[in-house]
Amino acid sequence: MATATEVILLEKVDKLGLMGEVVKVKPGYARNFLLPQGKALRATKGNIAYFEAEKATLEAANKKKADEASKLAKKIDGKTINLIRAASEAGHLYGSVNSRDITDAVEAETSVKAERSQVEMNQNFKEIGLFDVVIALHPEVKATVTLNIARTEDEAKEQAKLGRALIASETEEVQAAAADAAKEELLDDEALKAEKAAAAAEAAEAEAPAEEATEEAAQA
Repeated sequence: MATATEVILLEKVDKLGLMGEVVKVKPGYARNFLLPQGKALRATKGNIAYFEAEKATLEAANKKKADEASKLAKKIDGKTINLIRAASEAGHLYGSVNSRDITDAVEAETSVKAERSQVEMNQNFKEIGLFDVVIALHPEVKATVTLNIARTEDEAKEQAKLGRALIASETEEVQAAAADAAKEELLDDEALKAEKAAAAAEAAEAEAPAEEATEEAAQA
């Protein structure tokens, strides 16, 4: 079993500790994440002495970054971000939604640029619907956005209204309503009147046999 690596944290790390704390971690975690990301230093006497000497400077720099992140967080926290994707009638996605898709969509919607590594991907997105995603803009500052994954913009609007994914039959109704709306925009008033008149005539013809049958029954 590998011996744990002792490090001193240069910033807060979730589930690990706060800035200045000396903690023991798995060697791979230190080597592949904490050290190259500048989140920690090996807890040697020299590095601990360096931290103590630079503590005030490091804390000031961290506060400045946290304040800047807080301003950005206010712009995206609570926002609903639409992601239009191809999916089956049952709502299963044909492709995947990854962290880059999310950061690109957030930036397009809010102009806030986040890093892929800041997106907390706690689940795989395999179907349409509404999903809350946390974005850690700073170790001490997080914002939550709602992904609205849908097949069309109209479906996204309906899902946002309902607060849940649309089932296949509801999607057909939304698509039909959207088609009718588009049709009304294309047709001028006279064409609409003519179409409505024709529909009324067809309805009247359909009702005529039933009225005749009613009259015959009454006469009998």
